[in-house]
Amino acid sequence: MDVLDLARTQFAVTGSLHFLFVVLTLGLAPLVAIMNTRWAMSGNPLHEAMTRFWGQIYVVNYALGIVTGLVMEFQFGLAWSGLSHYAGDVFGAPLAMETLVAFFLESTFLGLWIFGWGRLPRWAHLACIWLVTLTAYASAFYIMLANSFLQNPVGSVVRGDRMELVDFGALLTNKSLVFSFPHVIGAGLFTGAMVLVGASAYQLRRRTEHVEFFTRSLRTGVVAAAIGIFLTTGFGYAQFAGVQEGKFNDNVGAALPLGLMIEFGQLLALVVLFVMLPMIAVLPRWRWTHPLLMLMTPLPFVLAIMGWLAREVGRQPWMIWEKLTVADAMSPGLTSGMVTASLVGFAGVLGLLAVVDYVLIARIVRRGPRDVALGAVPAGETRSPALSY
Repeated sequence: MDVLDLARTQFAVTGSLHFLFVVLTLGLAPLVAIMNTRWAMSGNPLHEAMTRFWGQIYVVNYALGIVTGLVMEFQFGLAWSGLSHYAGDVFGAPLAMETLVAFFLESTFLGLWIFGWGRLPRWAHLACIWLVTLTAYASAFYIMLANSFLQNPVGSVVRGDRMELVDFGALLTNKSLVFSFPHVIGAGLFTGAMVLVGASAYQLRRRTEHVEFFTRSLRTGVVAAAIGIFLTTGFGYAQFAGVQEGKFNDNVGAALPLGLMIEFGQLLALVVLFVMLPMIAVLPRWRWTHPLLMLMTPLPFVLAIMGWLAREVGRQPWMIWEKLTVADAMSPGLTSGMVTASLVGFAGVLGLLAVVDYVLIARIVRRGPRDVALGAVPAGETRSPALSY
């Protein structure tokens, strides 16, 4: 491969591996917040256990996902300085806002939620996890705002050899953003919910002693997954209203197979989940369904990556549609050896983090809700009854 193809491959690999963490974070955050709300309102120990167990999985995935985000920033600076020079005044603004939201606000509220367990007043503690969810969604919004600008560069003008932002409101109402953002949110909910479903099905098939815990989790997951895949599919088709004329003409050979596979996977998930919804009361007892639900767990991750690839492939050879080519967006002076070395390094780091994430989550799932570290009372510490749940 030449330098351009290597740089594109590097971005595809690093972006795909990073998105594995992002899509699970977007899905688990609202589910944990809902569990926490039910616990705060009812005081039911079962809801407390669900909040702590699924919350610990969320925290593990979030912590490792932050590191993958740093790797993404390194590869941007290394390979795509032409994009920064030409459109940094426009493209960089939402990325800067995303960094502020994700690395400061979201992390701060998550830290308060983790370490404020039993120390903060009940409703203040609950507010923290909802703020985590809202800032996670805000982070996704700014990323999709930047990506939608690449797809449809509105709100900007070209002056000299640079683009300048003239209408931020146009970015917010970009036709490429209006449907793509809820599409991503739906995909995240589908992904997080299927992790609940797959893990619960695994434990129930093992005849776990925590039957009620995983029965509730399985039912919650099936309902949330059905809502998520419905939103994903609906807003996915709606995105075609914002596709520029002729966008896929030069890339139909690459984009069409991806689109066919995505459509098949989404329809399969829709059928399975909506058939199971009426049987949700008895589903946890039907052990023959559990292997099927376990096998479906990786499906949303695969569909999410394929959807992102289809969206990006359709824009080639443009980095910014009809404004800046991918070749012109590359950093000058790159050699095949430099890009190959960075590709191996970035892929190795992100791949290792993905494996560590899977192993840690799998261990939590196998261990079950006993001895969960999140929210546990440290040895020798007592909590005020006024602040306890």
